[in-house]
Amino acid sequence: MSIPSEPIGSLPRTVDVLNALKGGDDAALAKAVDLAVRQTVEEFEVTGSPVVTDGEQGKPSTWAYPFAGADNLAPDGVVIPYADGHTRQLPRLTAGPFRYRTYADQYVRAALKHTTVPVKQAVASPSMLSLLYPADGIDGYPRQAFLDDLVDEAEKDIRGCFKAGAHTVQLGFEEGRLSLKLDPSKALLRDFVALNNRLLERFSGQERAKIGIHTCPGADQDSSHSLDVDYAELLPDLFRLKAGAFYLQLASEQDPDRVLRVVADHLPPTARVFVGVTDPLDPRVESAEEVRDRVLNAARHLPVDRLGTCDDAGFADFADDVSTSRHVAFAKIRARIDGTALAAKELGVE
Repeated sequence: MSIPSEPIGSLPRTVDVLNALKGGDDAALAKAVDLAVRQTVEEFEVTGSPVVTDGEQGKPSTWAYPFAGADNLAPDGVVIPYADGHTRQLPRLTAGPFRYRTYADQYVRAALKHTTVPVKQAVASPSMLSLLYPADGIDGYPRQAFLDDLVDEAEKDIRGCFKAGAHTVQLGFEEGRLSLKLDPSKALLRDFVALNNRLLERFSGQERAKIGIHTCPGADQDSSHSLDVDYAELLPDLFRLKAGAFYLQLASEQDPDRVLRVVADHLPPTARVFVGVTDPLDPRVESAEEVRDRVLNAARHLPVDRLGTCDDAGFADFADDVSTSRHVAFAKIRARIDGTALAAKELGVE
């Protein structure tokens, strides 16, 4: 496909995985996850997807895998409120040093056991993980020491993914738009960008070409946390991130043309932008023709040779989110693949 198309990452967990999570049997969970990963990549392949993920079948959430099960955490961390009234809460770091308990290379290896299609791996960003550090500090472990450890661990995470055979690595940055709700002055957003760039600057230009940033206003239980924040307030700072690709939620935007104009004005000269053409929070499955039209509209604003498509977000960032079925998720993915191909044909770039 001349216009690349990629998933964001997460998919609803299989029934076996959900049951195993409730059962508390580690061996049963490992077996269920391995089967779920195999099923996931097979279902991806049926859609014709040129890039697959493991569907995050073995992750508790998109960004919790590095610290899940750590003994230096308390449960009363930052609370993330969603528009429908439900919340998610991060833990709070209680002592240093900060070390990952799990690295994402294991997810790459698990997926590659079952497929020869290129595998994309989503990883937690330093900016999201920085929210684990408490505002009043930690005795004997200053914030700067924590951030140094965090960037070291994040670099190890990404390099491990590439060594394991990942085709691309994607950092989640849904906290970017949320930060503008928490701090309209943009100071927090710019701190996030600077921290993530500390990580990205450790990679060569060739390596960064395979590292992307995904941003969205949250996607959990058919709700978002910051869709009411003006995208135009985020995008100029977002594009200061030194990444090779940007995956942008767009299908759920009320005025996509306005967003695309801002993107066109600020997109770095060598980066590719993947525009969201399916909305995981909408239970309706988009048609291939609807996706085609969204791609053609994006091509009115952006060079086709720097354009790609994606879903607005993952379909189940948290393991317990069952608001979308696997059937609907893969139907939307198929619509994205088929619609992108229709657009490529119409644009003459097959």
